[in-house]
Parts: sequence; structure tokens; C-alpha cells
Amino acid sequence: MTHSRLRRLLAAGILALCAALPARAELKPGDAAPDFSAPAAIGGQPFHFALADALKKGPVVLYFYPKAFTQGCTIEANRFAEAHDDYAKLGATVIGVSGDDIETLQRFSATECRNKFAVASDSGGKIMKSYDAAMPFVTSYARRISYVITPDGRIAYAYSSMSPDLHVPNTLDAVRRWSAAHRR
Repeated sequence: MTHSRLRRLLAAGILALCAALPARAELKPGDAAPDFSAPAAIGGQPFHFALADALKKGPVVLYFYPKAFTQGCTIEANRFAEAHDDYAKLGATVIGVSGDDIETLQRFSATECRNKFAVASDSGGKIMKSYDAAMPFVTSYARRISYVITPDGRIAYAYSSMSPDLHVPNTLDAVRRWSAAHRR
């Protein structure tokens, strides 16, 4: 068995174990969103993402995912890419965060994110910890949690589930509700 295959099997086992744990999002609506900046990539190109800068443009959908190129994370990235135009029409920025290195995320941003939105590297786990998104027992992997953060730096919506199925529709609905309530 190759080292790469063994790592994939280990990652799949860890994800399966964590999927059996109760899902919960620790930050609640109304909480202050921890500020962060991190190396990121969009369309295969590296850049530096800063939450404070993104919030100047509108709400931010921040989603944490366990590992690039795994089945659930690929499905989720594809769905965020497909909905990108809907988020953009509402003035929202989408950013995914995982513990993957920036080189992996450059490839992931081009292929699975389809050049539509950025993904950031949290290889040290600092962002995951500040959002209580680190997996129990394996803190280098994120739990699947999505947040909608308003321009004033507050959490408007939080959703936690290891299934990728509802993260996009739920966050898009939350952004729509926030946008409707804040039309000028």
C-alpha cells in the first residue's frame, strides 16, 4: 500500500469517526466573528485573504471543510462554485478554509472551486480553533461548519453538519434574508 493511499484511508476513517459525533457550531448568531488573514488561492493563483477587507464589500460566507480533494469536500466546493453568481448578486464573498497547504489549495481552487471563489490555508489550525471548527482528536482537520458574517463583523448564521448537502442552500438563504433586511 502506498503512503498516499494509506493517508487517504486514514483521512476517510477520521472523517467517518467525526461524522458520528454530534454536530454543533460553537459561534452563535450575534457573536463577534474572529478576525483573520491567511494565505489563499483563487483560480490557482496565490494571494493573501483578509476577513476585514472582504467585509468592507459585504457579507462573507466562511465555510470550513476537512480536506481538499476528499469526496464530501469536493461535492461542497462544486456546489459553492455553482452558486457563486447567486452569492455575488447579493454582494457576498465566499471563502473556504481547511488545514491543507497552499500548494494543494492552488490546485483545489482551480479544479473543484472552478476558479469561482477563494480557499485559505490554515495549516497551523489557528483559524479553526478561533471558530471552534477543529475536529475533536484531530485538530489539523476542520469540522464542516459554515458561517455567514455580516459587514459589522458579527455572525448572522451558523450551520454545522458533516454532510455537505445543506451548507450552500442554508447559507445562501441566510445571505438573502440578511440582504433583504438591509436594503437601502
